[in-house]
Amino acid sequence: MNYDLIVIGSGPGGYVAAIRAAQLGLKTAIVEREALGGICLNWGCIPTKALLKSANVFEYITHAADYGINVQGSNIDFGAIIKRSRNVADGMSKGVQFLMKKNKIDVIMGSATLKKGGKVEIKGADGSIKEYTATSTIVATGGRSRELPNLKQDGKKIIGYRQAMVLTELPKSMVVVGSGAIGVEFAYFYNTLGTKVTIVEYLDNIVPLEDEDISKQLLRSLKKSGITIMTGSNVESVDTSGNGCKVQVKTAGGTEILECDIVLSAVGYSPNLENIGLEDVGIKTDKGRVLVDDFYKTNIEGFYAIGDIVKGPALAHVASAEGIICVEKIAGHHPEPLNYNNIPGCTYCSPEIASVGYTEKAAREAGYEIKVGKFPFSASGKASAAGTKDGFVKVIFDAKYGEFLGAHMIGNNVTEMIAEVVVARKLETTGMDIVKSVHPHPTMSEAIMEAAADAYGEVIHL
Repeated sequence: MNYDLIVIGSGPGGYVAAIRAAQLGLKTAIVEREALGGICLNWGCIPTKALLKSANVFEYITHAADYGINVQGSNIDFGAIIKRSRNVADGMSKGVQFLMKKNKIDVIMGSATLKKGGKVEIKGADGSIKEYTATSTIVATGGRSRELPNLKQDGKKIIGYRQAMVLTELPKSMVVVGSGAIGVEFAYFYNTLGTKVTIVEYLDNIVPLEDEDISKQLLRSLKKSGITIMTGSNVESVDTSGNGCKVQVKTAGGTEILECDIVLSAVGYSPNLENIGLEDVGIKTDKGRVLVDDFYKTNIEGFYAIGDIVKGPALAHVASAEGIICVEKIAGHHPEPLNYNNIPGCTYCSPEIASVGYTEKAAREAGYEIKVGKFPFSASGKASAAGTKDGFVKVIFDAKYGEFLGAHMIGNNVTEMIAEVVVARKLETTGMDIVKSVHPHPTMSEAIMEAAADAYGEVIHL
């Protein structure tokens, strides 16, 4: 079979690229070795949000009295929570199947290996091997849970995110290693359901990629919810010989032994580059990433790479954007290169985190003279009415021209608010443009306007 485009991997980078290619008239096939939708739909973004929603509902029930409602007899059916999450994932995967049929994209199940001359060899689950040819090939094989030498995952006592989504029973205690998005989301989920959770973070701040003010606020919120947090600490070893785990942690004050049922390793991801023929074709890599240009072309004609296997943030929406840009370039269009400084990041623990652009520290290091505004949700009427007053919105502007340099939010539903800032920055909106744009009241989103007004000394409600 000959195709205009073969896409290897059907995650949010791969399947979006395939659909855009089909829309542009390219004869397209997509290769997947496990399930359509990749990690995001099956083992990442979507099923984890289903789990977090269950935790959120339980949290509301346990605090129902705060809203004048008495609820008695509530209990957790952990198996049903897991089942709901898997059903949501299955539904989304079937949705991708429908989109493939709708767009007349051939789905080939199996493991792909790149070959010279624009060829792709695919080994099916039954061991059969077939060869296909394509004018262009996009590699979108994604990533997997990263393993540290001293934290080898056995899938039972030391687990990664996939096992964390399908445990058969709720553990009594858990040590989460790493406090990035995956770590704090699972920490919130299990802590809310009753697991005693300890987070161990190697760096001095949790969610270390976020603005320092966000890190400090989340630390306070998670501690208030009962999670133990150890920063500046390193897991040296885990003894799994007994019934549970004994985790040896090196801290500034010495070595501690933490006992728990489960250790969740959430120390990042590793790109899936092995055994796909990169070396045979001659595609260059650097530090575990495929080298590409601004439009995701590799050094070998006809081969492209997007998503978690190239440089940039390992986020679903980034992979999708890269896929669309890549395909439009292949089809002869003239897309703009992706602006990686205007990529929103969201973390779905409680309170949620959302951010885009420069942190305050990064803006100063870049040489900007800045104006910083902040509006706490404790001063928000909507947040007070909802009973979710933890958090704030922080905005950063260039003092000279009013350029919107960045925004950092922590609080209820802020992941739904960050898009306003992304669009504003794309349109080169200034700080005063935000101040003078009427926001609806009462909403959480008016905190963006209030924070901008604070930066310019015009805030009303502080």
